[in-house]
Amino acid sequence: MLELQGIAVSPGVAIGQALVFDREGYRITRCLVAVGEDEREWSRLVEAVRKADEKLELSRVSATTKLGERLGGIFSAQQQVLRDPHLQSELESLIRKKTYSAEYAVSEVFTKYAAAFRKSTSTFLSERAADVRDVERLLLESLTDQPMATLKTLPHEAIVVSHDLTPGETAGFDPEKVLGICTEVGGSGGHTAIVARGMEIPAVVGVGNFLHNIRSGDEVIVDGHLGRIIVSPDDATREHYQKRRLYRESIATKLQEIRDLPACTSDGVRIELMANVEFPNEAASCIARGADGVGLYRTEFLYLGHDQEPTEEEHYQAYAQVVRDMQNRPVVIRTLDLGADKMGMKKLTEPENNPFLGLRSIRLSLRNPALFRVQARAILRAACLGDVRVMFPMITTLDELRSARFLLRSVSEDLAAEGKHIQCHVQVGMMVEVPAAVLMLDRFIDEIDFVSIGTNDLTQYTLAVDRSNDSVADLYQACDPAVLRLIQRTLQVASEKKKSTSVCGEMSTNPAYALLLVGMGIRTLSLAPAAIPILKKAIRSVTIGQCEAMAWRALRLSTAREVDAFLMNQLAGLVPEIVLQA
Repeated sequence: MLELQGIAVSPGVAIGQALVFDREGYRITRCLVAVGEDEREWSRLVEAVRKADEKLELSRVSATTKLGERLGGIFSAQQQVLRDPHLQSELESLIRKKTYSAEYAVSEVFTKYAAAFRKSTSTFLSERAADVRDVERLLLESLTDQPMATLKTLPHEAIVVSHDLTPGETAGFDPEKVLGICTEVGGSGGHTAIVARGMEIPAVVGVGNFLHNIRSGDEVIVDGHLGRIIVSPDDATREHYQKRRLYRESIATKLQEIRDLPACTSDGVRIELMANVEFPNEAASCIARGADGVGLYRTEFLYLGHDQEPTEEEHYQAYAQVVRDMQNRPVVIRTLDLGADKMGMKKLTEPENNPFLGLRSIRLSLRNPALFRVQARAILRAACLGDVRVMFPMITTLDELRSARFLLRSVSEDLAAEGKHIQCHVQVGMMVEVPAAVLMLDRFIDEIDFVSIGTNDLTQYTLAVDRSNDSVADLYQACDPAVLRLIQRTLQVASEKKKSTSVCGEMSTNPAYALLLVGMGIRTLSLAPAAIPILKKAIRSVTIGQCEAMAWRALRLSTAREVDAFLMNQLAGLVPEIVLQA
């Protein structure tokens, strides 16, 4: 049995046979054409570009219909690559001056560009290499009238493993046949990852070099919750994951029966279960899973994969769709939470040695007020349609909070002066993601309406662990006593001022951790829509006293391992029927 760790980008568990997807047999060898044949070759390439453009347009329309407009925009970005005048000039030069065949010119130019993107220090650019290879594949298919290696038609259900997958290849998968995805490279912000999430295919990327250890036909387990890949599992591991999968299927109907019931403990304490969403079309999934609202609307999708900043109207339409679809349920919109290294539309900063500690999140917005104002105007306009709240990410100083609030107020005044109707009061909150925010929360608290604890970043910054770094991944533990103490202090300060506190990190998704948070005093949890039914079941199965007893004991343990073992043992005793989901 071989167990590998990667980056979880699309939740779910898949078990099946591996299908190794290898493009190495499709490289174009060096090929020159006779003098005087350059015009014919160039005409062939022009026609291939036209056909590829048509295919990308069809993909854009299909993706927009199935997954939403912004995912369809991925293929618009690829069309821009295809039409790029500089790139076409390079291709023409190789054909006309060096007598390259059209196929060889395409292979040379696109391989060079893809390699350059991969080596870029910008995370945004490095994740665009797959888009370049996607356009190359389409051109070569058009030139040769033969499909390159594709996975649109599979002989059987399989888990696709590959060095990399392009967004086009992923979007073309049949979810009934492709059970899961695993790649050696890639990141959570890549277009392939975004498409996989949109299609709800369990996926793990960035595993590192592993293809030499796997063959087509090998049994593979993809754990899209924990970012784990298991090759040739032993009997015990296979049985564990099969039980999880079968339980998920068998409990689905039972959980559907409690969809419209409140998440109340058995002794009547109400817990709000909100949803984390990334795209406008996810609102339907929130309603279907019985969410009380949207606790975290990530807005980064508006910026990723585009070389033009989103307009105010694009922002507004994306927000308005979710607000309307949520039917008067609260929608908490988080302002831009990206690093400058991921902004594709223009260079906002020099390359940073450590982007996690650099110009990102609220810092980026405040450094670029025009960027911030466009988003703020759209949020305030959308607030006229329902219960919209604004949340600022990664606040570390009081000056940042006050500056963000000042800009928001300034935008509100501008809209009023223009005669646009806006809400008199939109609730404003902050994310608690760094220890500094916890330590200074008593100074922040009077200037905000609510607090949301982002346990992913809070854990990362508290423990000084990059959660995407395999070398220290074992140190990243949300239940570490240091993290729990920071959560406890946040709750104490907020409750003294009667300000609501929610948790919106991955910690909320684990039923054992969620019950701990409830026991500590959290009354609002925000999590992936798919995880809401099982968590509602857990909450409805316990009393608040049992949760408080869990918290009292857990807060007195000394290590993350002790806390985790204790919580899982408690969950098994209190809600045994859902332990397989934890």
